[in-house]
Amino acid sequence: MLRRVKRVASTFDVRFLLRFREFQRLARTERFEMSLRNAYPIMNEATPKTYFDSHYIYHTAWAIRKLKEIAPKDHVDISSSLYFVGMASSICPMTFLDYRPAELHVPGLQVGSCDLCHLGLPDESVESLSCMHVVEHIGLGRYGDELDYDGDLKAIGELKRVLKCGGNLLFVVPIGKPRIMFNAHRIYSYRQVVETFEGFDVREFYLIPDDGARPIEDATEQQANEQEYGCGCFWLRKREIQ
Repeated sequence: MLRRVKRVASTFDVRFLLRFREFQRLARTERFEMSLRNAYPIMNEATPKTYFDSHYIYHTAWAIRKLKEIAPKDHVDISSSLYFVGMASSICPMTFLDYRPAELHVPGLQVGSCDLCHLGLPDESVESLSCMHVVEHIGLGRYGDELDYDGDLKAIGELKRVLKCGGNLLFVVPIGKPRIMFNAHRIYSYRQVVETFEGFDVREFYLIPDDGARPIEDATEQQANEQEYGCGCFWLRKREIQ
């Protein structure tokens, strides 16, 4: 036991042992087994506020609200947050496709595999589509995919191809000064995104700024360009053929 105590103390902090002993003294019954061999020290969560990843909390909350507003009959998501598809499948039937498929078992959600550069879906077959915090990774090899400098452009080409005219796309990427942070992700300018999606209208641009502060609704291109690693959330609609 002494060896276990020394290991815990050296690995974490003597504060943990003091708190453990204090808690032991508070035990008035033996409802639970409690010993250091079951210890699971976590010493970094006694903070004045709850911290979170602003990109992933805000962009998924935004997307669920947009999906509720769009109210599609069904929806296809390509490799976005598992939390998003798990919750958003309560709004409408959803198909989730990923390069590394997840074994999710949620009512209203079908799961399958795909290569975003070769989706294998028919042209203009999807009316409602999302691909969020995904395209910036394509071709960098981070997730076992092949290295491809233009992998992101090929992926965007597939999104454009499978979406019906008049269809909606929720698209999210990092926003700021254009650069590649190999092998993690790319960062895009607002103009790069808009020009790549030629033939689409921007229905809404929602910006999560660098500092993780309050997101900016109906943000401007200038605000996007002021970021180093912001999160740009685009609601895009594919124009009808005239």
